[in-house]
Amino acid sequence: MLTWRDAPGRKAPRRRGDARGGPVVTYGLIGLCCLVFLMSPVSGLDPAYGTGDNLLAAQSAYFEHWGVVPTELMSGAAAALLTPLTALFIHANWLHLLGNMLFLYVFGAMAEERMGRLHFAVFYLVSGYLALTAYALTHSGSDQTLVGASGAISAVLGAFLSLFPRARVTSIFPFLLFLPLRFPAWIVLVFWFVLQWLAAGQQSGTGPGVAYTAHLVGFVIGFGYAAVRYWRTTRVNLPATATEGESKP
Repeated sequence: MLTWRDAPGRKAPRRRGDARGGPVVTYGLIGLCCLVFLMSPVSGLDPAYGTGDNLLAAQSAYFEHWGVVPTELMSGAAAALLTPLTALFIHANWLHLLGNMLFLYVFGAMAEERMGRLHFAVFYLVSGYLALTAYALTHSGSDQTLVGASGAISAVLGAFLSLFPRARVTSIFPFLLFLPLRFPAWIVLVFWFVLQWLAAGQQSGTGPGVAYTAHLVGFVIGFGYAAVRYWRTTRVNLPATATEGESKP
């Protein structure tokens, strides 16, 4: 399970004007994504969508309606221009949803506390929109649908790295016999970025299983924005702890 906490007896600085009550935007985004998924034909919980071929047809139509189809987005169709936003709340399966939400919970909570609620909400939506649009630009000939919050969450990871460079992240690596090891956030997140870069370079075909380009673009946007926006402010150097599993956005 993914968790984070501040150092005992110390609190990270709050943005001026933020009401107490925790990272409500992060929790709200998680709740909305989960609610949308549960109500969709993808969850398989609503008998109204039927079973077998009927359910598959409903899922396909659902993805095409709310997800990003690069060929349609690049055509400039008015309806398609909204899909990089709606696709942020659509997920392909239970594993896709849970992996993304875990990362959003861990890294989004601290980023929201640092940025402020409204600022974080706008940052999340705009970064996600730009990341998915960038993917469509680099796969303009693809007619395969792209869904998921990965681009926006990757932006949150980039912002987290800029805002909390000395945070301690506990990671579990399968190739190290699942031993929990603690590293500075900059090591873990840079390692994650390099893996995305290498995977994107090996990807072939017109449509991906994983949108690595959106991950890379989102991460760069998040890191660059936070670095420029907060370059005059003191970095948060509290030894905050986050635990990261093997799931990736």
